[in-house]
Order: sequence, then C-alpha cells, then structure tokens
Amino acid sequence: MLSKSSNQTAVLTQHALPKNGKDPHGKIIGHGEFTYLIDADWGKLDPNKYPIENCHGFAMDAKGRIFMITDNPRNNILVYSQQGELLDAFSSQFPGGHAIKIVKEGQQEFIYVVDSGWIVNRQWDGKSVDKWDSPYNKVIPQSGFVAKMTLDGKLIYTIGHPQTYGVYKPEQPFRPTDIAIAPNGDLYVTDGYGSDFLLHYDKQGQYINHWGGHDNKDSNYNLHNTHGIEIDRRDKQNPTLIVSSRFEQCLKVFSLAGEFINKIDTNGAYIGGPVFKDNLFFAPVCWSHVNNHNADNTGFISIFDQNNTVIANLGATQPEYIDGHLQPMQSTEDVFNHVHCICVDQDNNLYVGQWNAQQSYPMKLIKQ
Repeated sequence: MLSKSSNQTAVLTQHALPKNGKDPHGKIIGHGEFTYLIDADWGKLDPNKYPIENCHGFAMDAKGRIFMITDNPRNNILVYSQQGELLDAFSSQFPGGHAIKIVKEGQQEFIYVVDSGWIVNRQWDGKSVDKWDSPYNKVIPQSGFVAKMTLDGKLIYTIGHPQTYGVYKPEQPFRPTDIAIAPNGDLYVTDGYGSDFLLHYDKQGQYINHWGGHDNKDSNYNLHNTHGIEIDRRDKQNPTLIVSSRFEQCLKVFSLAGEFINKIDTNGAYIGGPVFKDNLFFAPVCWSHVNNHNADNTGFISIFDQNNTVIANLGATQPEYIDGHLQPMQSTEDVFNHVHCICVDQDNNLYVGQWNAQQSYPMKLIKQ
C-alpha cells in the first residue's frame, strides 16, 4: 500500500469549494431514499507526490478497487481502496486521460483507457485557461486514442485516428471521450471532443461502422458533444446504448447496430454518460443551463429509475414533471463544481470526481 504521507496535514484539509464558497464536507445531501453524507477528504493525497489536474473517470475491478484516470502526466492512474487508501499509481502515457473502463474477458480483467487528446501546453502564457483556440492556452488539443491494457498497465493495443483506416478525412479531429464494451466484446467510442461520431469496433479494435455527427436528415441521429456512453444491460435479451449528447441536454438510446430508439430529456443539465447499479443509473452533470448558457461551477448528479425517469438530483433542484415534461433542473451551487465521473460500490456509496475544480481529489458520498 502506498502512503498518503502523514506530514501533509495542511494539504489534506483542503478541497475545492462549490460556487457559494461553503465547505460541503460532512453535509448530507439528497432526499427520500437517496441521501448521502459527503466525505470530501476521502481521496486526498500529497499533490507533490501524486498531482492531478482533473478527476476524469472511474472504474472498479472485481476486488472492489477503484481505478481513477487523471490527465496529469506524472501519474495517469491512481488506484484506491474503498476506504480511500492509495494502493497504486502508474502510467505517464495518457496526457489527455479522460475515461477508464474495466472488463473481464475469460478469467482476466483488462483496462480500456480513452485519451481525449487535450494536453497541458508547454507554451502556456500563465493566465489563459478558457481561450481554447489560442496557442498559449493552458490546455491545447492534439489527436486522441484508445488503449487496452492489463490491470497492471501493460499495453496490449491502441486505436488511433480514424483517418488511418479510411473513416475520417485527415482534417477531421479525433478526440474521443468515452468507451463502452458490449457483452460480445465490441467497443463503442464517443468522439465527443472531435467530430461527434460514435465509432463501433470489434473486440480486436477492428472498425465496424459509425454514426452521429451533426448533419443527419433525421436529427435524432445528431450528436453534440457526445461526452459519455454505456451499455444498458437491464434487459438482458436486448441490450442498448445510452449516449450523452451533452449540448442538447439529453441522452439518446440506440440499438447496438446504431438504430435510434428514443431520447431521454435532461432539461437544464449538460449531462455525461450513465453509470448503472441494479435497475437505476447515475449520471454526472458538468454544468447547469443558466441564463442561456452552461454556467461555471453548477454541476450535480442525476439519478434515473428503470423507466429512464429522473427521480432524484444530488446538489440540484429536485426533478419535476408537468404533463410528462421534465422541468429545467439547476444546481443549488452548494456542493459541486463540475461533476465529471461517478462510481457506485456494492453498498451504494458514490465516488465522485470533478473537472476544473482546483485540482481537487475525488470525494465519497456515503449512503444513509
């Protein structure tokens, strides 16, 4: 087990504050059967030894260990126990580390990592953080990729820019954001920061097909910032894909062959992909829609039932449907900055990672 370092008391008492500036540690949030105690210190580490920029993705292995992908080149993957102990830290090959999934194949588990292509700029001017087109911004884009590895980090293969197999033109950006793995091992990759297509591969990484983008005659097939994806296995005979179209404030449901099925409205929420637990799923919300734009530091968590209806929000107004239509949801601005990833354990506790939250480490929400 790696040490958090006992002489880092000052560091360990600090965490990102929500928009209202109040410390959420020890606060109980939620309502009804979905109430949680916030442990904002759960994942704190010594930033001099284990620095992070953003907590981008979680995955849990068969032993209950929690793997987190970050975009700091000194340690891309941190492995925690459920008690918040650091068990391992490895890899420096994912400067744009953005998503991580663990899948069992036969008797062995494997990691899939998605690198979105965003990197820390060596030419940063020291102040620009939101000028995405500037060559002097803190973070700048390059092409991303997908990697398959063993649990201890040995590389098996990578999937690169689709121009190399004739699917994209060279000028089309490829900056993938998430991956889902079907029961037969097929891979589904969202190009959410690139050209907004959803790409389908077999388990060997061979291209099968793709759909999405912005210019379909049927707008149901359009994807706008398709940030997250997961396989819905609740109907074991008919698994489907649930895909976020974040800037449309919705999730879209497709068959595994790419046929549009329906849309799940998330009015007011710029939402990421689902995280399933039993018949429910949880989804991270990066921003609320406020004053006609995605407002900074207004993230929250939405919880959906077996009918894909929002039944609770954590850190936001509670869902309300009028005549079947979801009313706008909005952050209460007293818990989160920008929720980017969620993990659910066997006891229904939540582990929450954030983007753009002052390099804060993940927190734990303890089910009450």
